[in-house]
Amino acid sequence: MMMKRAVAVIACVTAMASALAAPAQAASHRSATDPVAASGFVAVSLTNPSILHDIRYATAHNFIGRPINGYAEPLCVLTKQAAAALNAAQAAALKRGYTLKVYDCYRPQRAVDHFIAWAEDLDDQSMKAEFYPTLDKSLLFEQGYIASRSGHSRGSTLDLTLVKLPPKPQPAYRPGQPLTACTAPAGRRFPDNSIDMGTGYDCFDTLANTLDPRITGARHANRLLLKTIMTNAGFTNFDLEWWHYTLNNEPYPDTYFDFPVALSSL
Repeated sequence: MMMKRAVAVIACVTAMASALAAPAQAASHRSATDPVAASGFVAVSLTNPSILHDIRYATAHNFIGRPINGYAEPLCVLTKQAAAALNAAQAAALKRGYTLKVYDCYRPQRAVDHFIAWAEDLDDQSMKAEFYPTLDKSLLFEQGYIASRSGHSRGSTLDLTLVKLPPKPQPAYRPGQPLTACTAPAGRRFPDNSIDMGTGYDCFDTLANTLDPRITGARHANRLLLKTIMTNAGFTNFDLEWWHYTLNNEPYPDTYFDFPVALSSL
């Protein structure tokens, strides 16, 4: 009871990041399992409809090959602070003739647990040809692609890309369709309407490292453009994944939430 009361108090204090930091740090690595989000979360589709959504984990087009636990709706949910910073990033992208497109935002702990269970099942490799074509699945934990905790569960981390305006149509993924390696040239990969970032999203390969020296020319420039836009808006890139950004002053640095991705949770 005392633990739930402490989480509720922290959740209500969203006005100042400095006010949030002290109670959050006092309860290191706390898990919040209530079915309803803290009051400091919002759906990006409501706060900024101009940002495109391609929430892969609510669909079968991901490295597991089926919808992920906890994704009741294809929404990008973020803390209010991260959503505000994302609005600034979107304004900068629009000025350059692009729009942001989000792949994943807040990720409940139950989804992370789903990833772990899948990673431990070495026989389930139905999506290997696209998402980890050259990686031995048994190395997913060792190489850091799967972990017991994810910054996404704190609510201020997101995966995203840039789309040139006006956006081109993007064909829907059809379960069972032939898969192409995420490391293949853009014309052969799944037809994402993103600008070419050198690999597909969620590509378990070192080519996805933001500054991998094999990614050159326009593809390198595209990654740097996304990095510049996001850095100027107050985010930091995870250097192993060109698509992964975390708000610098995240309000819940030590709390891992588990409410489902759904408007009814907010």
